[in-house]
Amino acid sequence: MKRQLPKWSDLQPLLQFKTPDLNRRRARVNSAADVWDLRRIAKRRTPTGPFDYTDGAAELELGLSNARQAYRNVEFIPGVLRDVSDVDMSTTIAGAPSALPFGIAPTGFTRMMQAEGEIAGVQAAHAAGIPFSLSTMGTTSPERVAAAAPGSRRWFQLYLWNDRDASLELIRRAAASGFDTLMVTVDCAVAGARLRDVRNGLTVPPQLTVKTVLDASYRPEWWINFLTTEPLTFASFNHFDGTVAELMNKMFDPTLSFDDLEWLREIWKGKLFVKGVQTVDDAQKAVDHGADGVVLSNHGGRQLDRAPIPLHVLPAVREKLGKSAEIILDTGIMNGGDVVAAIAAGADFTLVGRAYLYGLMAGGRLGVDRMIDILSAETKRTMALLGVSSVGELTPDHVKLHARA
Repeated sequence: MKRQLPKWSDLQPLLQFKTPDLNRRRARVNSAADVWDLRRIAKRRTPTGPFDYTDGAAELELGLSNARQAYRNVEFIPGVLRDVSDVDMSTTIAGAPSALPFGIAPTGFTRMMQAEGEIAGVQAAHAAGIPFSLSTMGTTSPERVAAAAPGSRRWFQLYLWNDRDASLELIRRAAASGFDTLMVTVDCAVAGARLRDVRNGLTVPPQLTVKTVLDASYRPEWWINFLTTEPLTFASFNHFDGTVAELMNKMFDPTLSFDDLEWLREIWKGKLFVKGVQTVDDAQKAVDHGADGVVLSNHGGRQLDRAPIPLHVLPAVREKLGKSAEIILDTGIMNGGDVVAAIAAGADFTLVGRAYLYGLMAGGRLGVDRMIDILSAETKRTMALLGVSSVGELTPDHVKLHARA
């Protein structure tokens, strides 16, 4: 092999050094190639209690791991020689457009994960043209969320309390603040056994103990933000001191029944979805009692462990409901391919919760933007490789759902 000294003209194109990004937060989140990378960043920057509240699930955490495994077991069936030069990811859900086939799910205690909380979420969602959902257990009021992103699509997730008058007042506040869709969550007769929270001694708000101080010693930004911003308050009530499970058991109504849906249907004039549906029969009953659609969800595996896998329940629910109601899917979505698989299998739309919170914990608003960008790029690429150029072209012919690997 003959050797020679390289010429400067040959070396010069190889010596193009990238200018470092002096915005360290932006550089950090932009280094993430997927949502799992955002999770790793989030874990480094967030105290154990809040991180585990997001990351964990109930008991053995099989409900979450099974839901994620279901997406890993999906087999895509691509078509070739299709024009996919222009892939349109927009869709319509709950009577209005969304630029992407996923939105941000309702999450509780959000500002406990990162101080920007719901404001970062709604502003990122608005910028991306997708819906943002505020939880009854959220940490920013409906009025402040609305003011932070005028013109955004906002949905409100409702836990019906024992105190129906208080629930009614909260519904009225959401309507007055321009929330166009109500999602009533029905899989919380009692709080699930979230053992990570128990082991961490997680309270609301987090308490300064020897353990938490040591845990915070190498995560100073989180504590500085937590201690120098307004105290943790809630979207729907003023204050609570105690464990997460104590709070949830105090609020949830174990007497909730399908008759309450009819009451909600009379009160709420916008779109009404029932969240936490896990069987075909319950999906049909929800529609029969006035719901415009259902959210197939096992609460991210945070309530009943070993609950049905939403992706596997989806085809039978779609067959039963036909086109009479819309179906939204959540739990386990960590990749744009997961979004595509859900839509192809029969969902009209999907919601992401943990992925959103991983982005938030990794970098506030910039992290949520990055999460949306990652899922969007993955969704678009998967659609193109499947040979489809619009969400409406996705059908069950594009996927095989294998029960086990």
